[in-house]
Amino acid sequence: MGRVYNFSAGPAVLPEEVLKEAAEEMLDYNGTGMSVMEMSHRSKAYETIIKEAEQDLRDLMNIPDNYKVLFLQGGASQQFAMIPMNLMKNKVADFIITGQWAKKAYQEAQIYGKANAIASSADKTFSYIPDCSELPISEDADYVYICENNTIYGTKFKQLPNTKGKTLVADVSSCFLSEPVDVSKYGVIYGGVQKNVGPAGVVIVIIREDLITEDTLPGTPTMLKYKIHAENESLYNTPPAYGIYICGKVFKWLKKLGGLSAMKELNEKKAAILYDFLDQSKLFKGTVVKEDRSLMNVPFITGNDEIDAKFIKEAKAAGFENLKGHRSVGGMRASIYNAMPIKGVEKLVEFMKKFEEENTK
Repeated sequence: MGRVYNFSAGPAVLPEEVLKEAAEEMLDYNGTGMSVMEMSHRSKAYETIIKEAEQDLRDLMNIPDNYKVLFLQGGASQQFAMIPMNLMKNKVADFIITGQWAKKAYQEAQIYGKANAIASSADKTFSYIPDCSELPISEDADYVYICENNTIYGTKFKQLPNTKGKTLVADVSSCFLSEPVDVSKYGVIYGGVQKNVGPAGVVIVIIREDLITEDTLPGTPTMLKYKIHAENESLYNTPPAYGIYICGKVFKWLKKLGGLSAMKELNEKKAAILYDFLDQSKLFKGTVVKEDRSLMNVPFITGNDEIDAKFIKEAKAAGFENLKGHRSVGGMRASIYNAMPIKGVEKLVEFMKKFEEENTK
């Protein structure tokens, strides 16, 4: 069997040429006679890999010099605790709740201080982004937290909230490197890489240097202090070495394609193919208000659970994998990350048209 079109929300599709290159280097990386999986993270060869990965990411995102790039473990979910432990000096943080992951971060922060939900779209099953131009930001908030792209619900902040001068912290796991970004607007921008950048096991944290201090909450484990990782250049302990190596290859692939503005153009084109079909379909419909649609995650439904199940089953048989929506919302979801080829989306729409003809009277 050849490669399928994998619409998984994460771990997700990776660029084929990156996988081929990694396969070629599996037994002997760059003349070292060993795999990157086997080499010491203290070796010269590995030092080059991690340094180059960081530099390529800095180039891609135009990361200012006063920001540190950290390659950490524990996924985005560990950041739900690490952020308050390191940033909650006044023990107050404001949260905009636009889905399950923002909600989980909000709940975790409550362990460490006062977490305020200052806006939410829970009233309409997170199908839109609330207006964030005039929010009741807390006077003493240490930061304002958002999940910028909501993997489960398929919404995306097109405009960042007005934080009234407070530090913005953003989880960008599922829109990481999908478009250009002004890093200077954020205090912390972070993401688990298993959606748009690499294999599961790495989380990348881009953090402004003034936020990295000794002054963490009492009881913060050494491993959860940004300062420790920043001072040791992500090599305090053994990092997720192989995962970082693959991320590095993906950064080079993105640079070769023309960087993030080229990627955004391609992503808009890809998403339009699917959204345009959904907007005129008699059977399928998208679940998100038009102006807040994500370019990365596209949830849709037929309105009939049995037909949804039939669609997912027939799609799988036709080589379209992982189209089932998140268990909390049902329906379908196509995640069309950077590495999903445009042809995959075209073929999916072709299949959906055929399915629609066969299943509408």
